[in-house]
Amino acid sequence: MNYTAKLFDLAREHMTSNGFFMLMDIEKEMPEIWDRPTSSTGKYHLKANGSVPSCSHHTYEMLVAGIKSGHRLFGHEQKSTENDVYIMCIFLHDMMKYGVNGDRDHTDNNHEILMSDYLWVNKGKILEHLGHDQFNMLYMGVRYHAGRWSRSVPNRDEFDFSDYPPIVMFMAILDMFSTVGVLAD
Repeated sequence: MNYTAKLFDLAREHMTSNGFFMLMDIEKEMPEIWDRPTSSTGKYHLKANGSVPSCSHHTYEMLVAGIKSGHRLFGHEQKSTENDVYIMCIFLHDMMKYGVNGDRDHTDNNHEILMSDYLWVNKGKILEHLGHDQFNMLYMGVRYHAGRWSRSVPNRDEFDFSDYPPIVMFMAILDMFSTVGVLAD
């Protein structure tokens, strides 16, 4: 199954046209990781049959669940700038999983920092579509999408979701559910 095409189609269908075009501008600058495995060692993200999904399969699972629940959970219109933030966050969260250039043999443990740093550097371009609060949600959602396991968390034993915006918990739950096989295609 071509999860990459399905992923792009789903984003196009559920985003505002301006949000989708901005996302595609960002995606063009990203390394090509969609067909690479979510776990380079094969230890994580295992499906029920023991296989490791591609980055596009993993992201597609998260996007399906996020679209079905996000706008209802947070009270946004389905096609709105606010909803664009959640979709962009899901779409972009692992884009630098194999490093800035996508050329690493193994996944980069700092991938959420790399991607959120990219967003910070390109903040001006992103603010052409999003407001400052929305940008901060996107930034935080990407940077801390692994919850307590995010590299920017000072002490994972003292991590508390209440110290972060709700998008962080939303992303961590979607990522964890896909990782442990709770989400279905």
